[in-house]
Amino acid sequence: MADAREIKERLLPPKPFSAAFTAGGGPRLPLFQGMDFLGLKKRGQGLRSWIRVDAATGESQVIEVDKFTMMRRCDLPARDLRLLDPLFVYPSTILGREKAIVVNLEQIRCIITADEVLLLNSLDGYVLQYVVELQRRLREVLRSDGGGGGGGGASVDDLPFEFRALEVALEAACTFLDAQAAELEIEAYPLLDELTSKISTSNLERVRRLKSRLVALTRRVQKVRDEIEQLMDDDGDMAEMYLTEKKQRMEVSFYGDQSLIGYGSTGAGVSVSAPVSPVSSPTETRKLEKSISLARSRHESMKSSDSMTENIEELEMLLEAYFVVIDSTLNKLTSLKEYIDDTEDFINIQLDNVRNQLIQFELLLTTGTFVIAIFGVVAGIFGMNFPITFFDQPGAFQWVLIITGLCGIVIFCSFLWFFKYRRLMPL
Repeated sequence: MADAREIKERLLPPKPFSAAFTAGGGPRLPLFQGMDFLGLKKRGQGLRSWIRVDAATGESQVIEVDKFTMMRRCDLPARDLRLLDPLFVYPSTILGREKAIVVNLEQIRCIITADEVLLLNSLDGYVLQYVVELQRRLREVLRSDGGGGGGGGASVDDLPFEFRALEVALEAACTFLDAQAAELEIEAYPLLDELTSKISTSNLERVRRLKSRLVALTRRVQKVRDEIEQLMDDDGDMAEMYLTEKKQRMEVSFYGDQSLIGYGSTGAGVSVSAPVSPVSSPTETRKLEKSISLARSRHESMKSSDSMTENIEELEMLLEAYFVVIDSTLNKLTSLKEYIDDTEDFINIQLDNVRNQLIQFELLLTTGTFVIAIFGVVAGIFGMNFPITFFDQPGAFQWVLIITGLCGIVIFCSFLWFFKYRRLMPL
């Protein structure tokens, strides 16, 4: 906690330029010159605050660089820098370029080169944790190397600096997504169990919001997984990410060209004193330089192809380790989604059962109403205004009620037998 607090205090963005001048002191500037009026000047120039972590020392500092300077510094197109813009929401992306790796993984948005890591300055806890963890690992590497060595030197596990920074970014993103998945699991299972025991509008609304969060988180985890899998399937993209090796090859090529220039100048000096034709001497020198450069490039290409095949396996193993982690997180979310689907199916079965019971009860009520209506028919017939001798006998009306009731019971039982025969209701 103390290291994170110290890093947070050191990485706080500097005060605006206009705050340095008080009302009573300091030189007065012309209107709209050097003012920080709502940050308009910074936005106009595209200045952004970046956290720079040096590969050689592991130290961090805050720098302000505009977009075009950053493009020239890292040899990146503008569309790659737009992926890191916090004002826009882009899916997780890992891009390997000629001199840099562009990483956009959840809160971690950075540019990794062979000599440094440039992160967008943010007070987010995961960004500060990324800086602290990267510095800790770089210091361990420096201590293991005896306190020296640069960003491309050999370390304990022979990982170059760019892969070490990429590993910390992948670890931070996977840890963040796994923590969110675990939090969602802790909240989801009790809620779903409560919903199965008591179906209510409030519980259904909570489950609906939970499922929306689950779908959004699953989409983010799936994107990170697909990005890692795409890198593992493309050897060319993995080869582009070996920045330290490409930098070393460029340095070797540069020093080789310098030695050739020195050799040519020495040869020219010797040829001055020797009786050599001035027409044939430059041609022979060019042929010699061309043959040496071709031989050196052929040797370097064969050597780099062999080493690249071995190194790609190391990067593939690194990506595969975090692919397993993110795939495990995706399996957790998939299991949770299946549990929600099973709960929804169970609730639908319960609701269908209740609906069927209501339909059966309504059917019984309809049958009973039909039976009771028979009494109304009999009452309507005998209520006609014509003489009936049957009612002159004592106890005749009781016989009418008994016969009508027996007929109604027989009709009701006949309906019940028909419902049972047709399996319309369990009886």
